[in-house]
Amino acid sequence: MRAGAARTLCLLAALAALPVRADAPATSLMPKPRPATATVAEVAEVMATPPQPEPLVPLATLRAGLRPRPRPAALAQPAALAQSAPQPEALLPLATMQSSMRPRPRPENLGQLPAPEVELAAAPMPDPMPESRSSKRKRKKAQGGAICGDPDIIGEKLAPISSKVQGCGVEEPIRVTAVAGIRLSQPATINCQTAVALHRWIEGGLRPAMRGRKVVELQIAASYICRPRNNVKGNKISEHGRGNAIDIAGFTFSDGSSWTVLNDYNAQIRRAHKAACGIFGTTLGPGSDGFHENHLHFDTAHYSYGAYCR
Repeated sequence: MRAGAARTLCLLAALAALPVRADAPATSLMPKPRPATATVAEVAEVMATPPQPEPLVPLATLRAGLRPRPRPAALAQPAALAQSAPQPEALLPLATMQSSMRPRPRPENLGQLPAPEVELAAAPMPDPMPESRSSKRKRKKAQGGAICGDPDIIGEKLAPISSKVQGCGVEEPIRVTAVAGIRLSQPATINCQTAVALHRWIEGGLRPAMRGRKVVELQIAASYICRPRNNVKGNKISEHGRGNAIDIAGFTFSDGSSWTVLNDYNAQIRRAHKAACGIFGTTLGPGSDGFHENHLHFDTAHYSYGAYCR
């Protein structure tokens, strides 16, 4: 207690030693008054006035303000290399367009000028369809030369052949010059029955037997002739005397070569000879009777026992 009292006395003594200010402050420490406030009437007037809208900014000005700043020159160079976007075509005024669409006046002598000659390119013709066998026959028959009702038999009709020799003669003879596209070395005077059989043999016997070799001509040794068989006096009349027979001595091919029955009686000619049996009533050749060593004899005689083939 004594120590605390001693400290208090020391503090008071120190304060008493400080100089004392005798002058009072010139101004009061009171706060300044507030600025003059609006009256009730002024507030009412402001509230009665409608609010004014803010002025609009032009779109161009707004866009200009929104446009970004230009890129640096270093970045602008690649853009210059890019292909520029296509620009829309300029629109022409309607008056200019209407005037340009008006056609020019025709020349006065337009109707008198000759029309220019224009060469039109010929359209390519389509490949013809392969001709059928029936149409080919009709075409050949219409062209003339076809006889016996077969367009592949070419020749002409002859007047009936009569003879003083009993058994000779042909009622309806024909003179044949080609059969199935193969010409005859000399015209053959026969009847249609023999000509049709010859056609069948060429198609079904001769051509297959030659195996690819194209025959263009038959070497004819004999056709119609009034004589006895094998030219032997006293024998019956040969089928040659009736127009029923034809003798073939050889063959000519497309390459110019030829075969004869006398010198070239090979496997091909043998097959052709054999194939004639049945198509003709009689077939004779080398080795048959000694009278047909140099030719093939075919005739259309009929026998009760069938075909005679030697």
